[in-house]
Amino acid sequence: AKAIAREVGIKHVYAGVLPEGKERIVAEMVGKGKRVAFVGDGVNDAPALNGASVGIAIGAGSDVAVESADVVLVKDDVTDVVNSINLSRKTMRNIKQNLFWAFFYNVLCIPLAAGAFYSLGVELSPIYCALAMSCSSLFVVGNALRLRLIRLDRAKSFNRAAAKRIKENDINAEKVKFENERKEEVAKVIIHIEGMMCKHCQSRVEKVLNAIDGVEASVDLENNLANVKLSKPVDLEVLKKAIEDADYSVVDICQ
Repeated sequence: AKAIAREVGIKHVYAGVLPEGKERIVAEMVGKGKRVAFVGDGVNDAPALNGASVGIAIGAGSDVAVESADVVLVKDDVTDVVNSINLSRKTMRNIKQNLFWAFFYNVLCIPLAAGAFYSLGVELSPIYCALAMSCSSLFVVGNALRLRLIRLDRAKSFNRAAAKRIKENDINAEKVKFENERKEEVAKVIIHIEGMMCKHCQSRVEKVLNAIDGVEASVDLENNLANVKLSKPVDLEVLKKAIEDADYSVVDICQ
């Protein structure tokens, strides 16, 4: 579940959830004011299908799931969920357009036919108003029939977008891997130093090394070694010079 979620860009994942757990998660999301669509095909999905804002059942699923759902996908293809959402949005937009055309003709033509504006010198024959009302019906029916022309290929574009996202994720993963490999190449440096005699010498060497950008150093006084961690590439000559400027000798640098 997590692997697929990463591929399609889903942030929050619930997996291995029992039937009552599904219903609880859906109820929590709905309780927060979110519109929740739940897709299921089994008997144990029925409570969650009922509780969701929109329950979507797979056509080949159990009878209980189909009866509990608001939408039934005839084909056994879960990507039709995308098509169903696309179709529902276009249908709602069509309904709003039809309401506009129906009320536009009624609001405009009925007062004209009744002579409400006769005193203003504006009049229209009832015959023409009746014709306009007929045009209103033609507009509404014709606009509704446009839904038959919709191409349900949104799922294909969704798959293409998912494939693109997978490719981008792979590229980003390669970049991170490359950066990590670069960091590992310069991650640790051990410097053998001569001339350190006491704790004061130890703290002095640590101070000059840690003053360099990208360097985190700790000094082993007993073995005369400086253990250096690099968070970014640093020229080894810079490390050597910093130590020698502090009046100590660099015997060897191991990377």
